[in-house]
Amino acid sequence: MLANLLIQQPQMLGAIIQNTPYWVWALLAGLIALGASQLVGRNVSLARATVMPLAMTGLSVYGLVSAFGSAGQVGTSVGAWLVAACAIAGLALWLQPAAPSGTLYAATSRSFYIPGSAMPLGLILGIFLTKYFVGVELALQPALARDSSFALQIALLYGVFNGLFAARALRLWRLVRRSAAFAATPTASSASA
Repeated sequence: MLANLLIQQPQMLGAIIQNTPYWVWALLAGLIALGASQLVGRNVSLARATVMPLAMTGLSVYGLVSAFGSAGQVGTSVGAWLVAACAIAGLALWLQPAAPSGTLYAATSRSFYIPGSAMPLGLILGIFLTKYFVGVELALQPALARDSSFALQIALLYGVFNGLFAARALRLWRLVRRSAAFAATPTASSASA
């Protein structure tokens, strides 16, 4: 609906943007800054590396609940989202089991050095734009909230983004486990003595 409207009546884009609350643009600016900060290599604590995927998961679930909750489609939507997120995370880990080259974990400080990547920015924008798109679509066509096909498509899209975020975090946790296993081996202990 939105794509057709913008193609047939491009002047509607201005009205849609003007009717968007200011806090949405502030949120977008904050999310872009967060994603842009990950374009360069940086040191990140174990806690911080875990918080962002959890926050993006929360934003996705909030998007589903706010869009489809009043129409009684939350259970199906969240279930589809969870299945998609788990499937994508599993597939991503199977295709790329290790953290990106150059990723390091320092057990003493419980922090990572993570090389820069555009992937987090893309995923953050994907989740934000999905939420924005759904909000506009539902404002133009409130009946879509009861459309199970639409809800399923949106849940699967959120699931793809969250699955990729989860795989990224799980790769980092694998580094932590590998570091702990290495430190516990007798040869590692005697080599450090």
